[in-house]
Amino acid sequence: MQDHYIGSLDIGGTKIAAVVASEQGPLARVTAPTPKEGDRRALPLKGAELLQMACSQAGIDPGLVRSVGVASCGPFVHEEGLIALSSPNICGAGRNAPDLPNDWRTVPLEQVLRERYAEVAIENDCVAALAGERAFGAVQDEPNCVYVTWSTGVGFGLCVDGHLLRGKNGNAGHAGHMLMSETDQALCGCGNRGDLEGLISGRNVANRLNMPAAELFNAARDGRADAREAAETAARRFGRALYNLAATLDTQRFVIGGSVWVHHGDWLAPLVRAEIEQRLPALTAGVTISSSGLGGMVTDVGALSLVLPQTWISHWRTTSPWEKLKT
Repeated sequence: MQDHYIGSLDIGGTKIAAVVASEQGPLARVTAPTPKEGDRRALPLKGAELLQMACSQAGIDPGLVRSVGVASCGPFVHEEGLIALSSPNICGAGRNAPDLPNDWRTVPLEQVLRERYAEVAIENDCVAALAGERAFGAVQDEPNCVYVTWSTGVGFGLCVDGHLLRGKNGNAGHAGHMLMSETDQALCGCGNRGDLEGLISGRNVANRLNMPAAELFNAARDGRADAREAAETAARRFGRALYNLAATLDTQRFVIGGSVWVHHGDWLAPLVRAEIEQRLPALTAGVTISSSGLGGMVTDVGALSLVLPQTWISHWRTTSPWEKLKT
């Protein structure tokens, strides 16, 4: 019997990462900047190229990779029944943005990948991350949970009664675009003003004080008054958004990743918890928040988990083979 291999793509606004894996675990990982020029097929073709490069690095025949899991930034639309990207960070049509030198309205992601692979599973990156956390991370087999990333953007993956929520176009979980303020003019990359991402993303919080996000949150940790106020206000708004989801989904656990939380969750967490715990106990009693169990590998592992054979799960849980990708 031929060896069985799977692949994954993590597609973001700045980079694409490709991984190939066997039953024993991930074998190779390669990355490249996300293409933003050429025709609409340029991005998925680059993903396929990176998967071939990963196979070469691992010393395996690319033809033996027949299943690919994709974790991608969104939102998605459907074109002839197949998933296409319509991300404002990638598609330049109508945006007049110098960093998006293309006229793409959509990217035919699933169409191009299905020309090369027998099985293609595509999810929003936070949905994929939640799948990874439920398989191998902080909420293993938890039926009611939410994955949240708080970074340059804000995104969510939702699971209710053991079912990952996807929605009509696969965009369930775009709660970063829930409107939080009618008066705040904070501008989100999607064009909304006053939505959650516009109010609390690392980039947007930092823009208010005209300094890099890492510098602002570090200054806040060190006690600089204006930075501290900005960071604490963002944390309270983040907590209110989590309360809104707890009230809507009757969820049990929030697992949080992303650069803001990874580096500053230790001192921001009490503010976030307070916004949940001080409200309607019937909905919030017992609701917990914790950090991602997979850390920086959450999206790679999540994408792999979308096509991972069930028979591999036990071995991966025992050995945590994704850890070797860190080196």
